[in-house]
Amino acid sequence: MNKPDDVREKIINEAMLLFNTRGIAQTSIQDIMQAAALPKGAIYRRFENKEMIVLAAFERAKGILLECFVQAEQEGTNVLDKLMKVSAVYQDAVNNPPIPGGCPLLNMAVESDGSFPELQQKAHEAYQAMVQFVGSIIDQGIRNAEIRPDTDAIELASFLTDSLEGAIMASRLTGSADPIQRYMKYVERLVRSYMMDVKDTDLTK
Repeated sequence: MNKPDDVREKIINEAMLLFNTRGIAQTSIQDIMQAAALPKGAIYRRFENKEMIVLAAFERAKGILLECFVQAEQEGTNVLDKLMKVSAVYQDAVNNPPIPGGCPLLNMAVESDGSFPELQQKAHEAYQAMVQFVGSIIDQGIRNAEIRPDTDAIELASFLTDSLEGAIMASRLTGSADPIQRYMKYVERLVRSYMMDVKDTDLTK
């Protein structure tokens, strides 16, 4: 069994915070060295270059976000409650996001565009995983006869995910929670429009 490398973990965690708050281009190896209080050799013994640190930091951020979303989903009691709790992970995107600096998926996807294909691919995969995660909640709602059976779960999940990312960006841009609050209000209205009422449920029996 491999022994945990605490120094490597420290590098990844510090780099993740720097990349997500300052940006990848604005963060140097020197910045990571200073934040982690490590000599350059300690970094280069573990990572060939800055790009490798970026990829490792993105994977760490993705894991943290997934954990937050899964925990939120598990706290929900029905499909609407689950989706609202997942949305509420970024309820205070300005002052208290899961990771300081906003959504790493959004931040790194913007910086990877065209210039860092490996990161762009990872960001794309993370986006698809988020859509599938939200889609699985909606699918469960369909199986539980909470959501209309003719609902396209992935299409609805894609819209909800896209809208959440836009609301996070607007909140960060304006320094206000209002965009997220609007998003959550209309998510509730939208999801309710897909929900089965008592009459619909009776017809399926």
